[in-house]
Amino acid sequence: MLAAVAIHLRSSASRVFSNSLPNSTSSAFSLVRSLSPPSLSRFSVRSMADSAAPFKKIQIQRDDTAFDAYVVGKENAPGIVVLQEWWGVDFEIKNHAVKISELAPGFKALIPEGLDVAEAQHLMDGLDWQGAVKDIQASVNWLKANGSKKVGVTGFCMGGALSIASSVLVPEVDAVVAFYGIPSSELADPAQAKAPIQAHFGELDSFVGFSDVTAAKPLEEKLKASGVPYEVYLYPGNAHAFMNRSQEGVKRRKGMGLPDEDDTAVELAWSRFQSWMTRHLSA
Repeated sequence: MLAAVAIHLRSSASRVFSNSLPNSTSSAFSLVRSLSPPSLSRFSVRSMADSAAPFKKIQIQRDDTAFDAYVVGKENAPGIVVLQEWWGVDFEIKNHAVKISELAPGFKALIPEGLDVAEAQHLMDGLDWQGAVKDIQASVNWLKANGSKKVGVTGFCMGGALSIASSVLVPEVDAVVAFYGIPSSELADPAQAKAPIQAHFGELDSFVGFSDVTAAKPLEEKLKASGVPYEVYLYPGNAHAFMNRSQEGVKRRKGMGLPDEDDTAVELAWSRFQSWMTRHLSA
């Protein structure tokens, strides 16, 4: 099988997997350690302030506080909340949001101004995941109040785990696409998902129980039990963060020991993303 061709795990698959989802809390600790300095010192982590265009900056109210967010795309298009990786709201998440906004038939992408690297490390250490879920809910509600009839959530790594959690915990979410991340059982059980979920994993991902094959296969069983529409894809020859294709992102991945480059797999994943969100967010 060519590396660009994904193994598609669906309810019709003949392979049988365990339906027990590994607890990903310990995997989060491993992920933090794997991404921590000296890797951090090799790269500059940029904030949204470095390049505002083409984003519109807004403020969203949540309980008794407010947070910044950045919007790009057609005003009345279906909305998609884009959740950051561990690295924060940097060049890669901006690239993803712009890409999403340009996909036919057109989407309005919103990035919550979330966590810098230090804050993200605390989150991955198990602090305030519920607060992050509340920010997602507020972001979804803002989009629905500002022209988007339906709203999806997508995320990468840490954001991927949160996007799956949003399907369980945020009733306003209409669809989810998650990239290489699964929430801990303490945060959310995917068997309780209420919105359709599509999930993508690199077959060579080494973050055991969080985004590797041993996490992806049980996720498929959990989603089957939930009764919601779902698709789970494995991409042969690809590792963690394989969607990051900017020059900076490729450099960072290589610095982490992730040298694989598979543009065909990336385009395949985006085409599946586009099809899924179009299907489930059509008014």
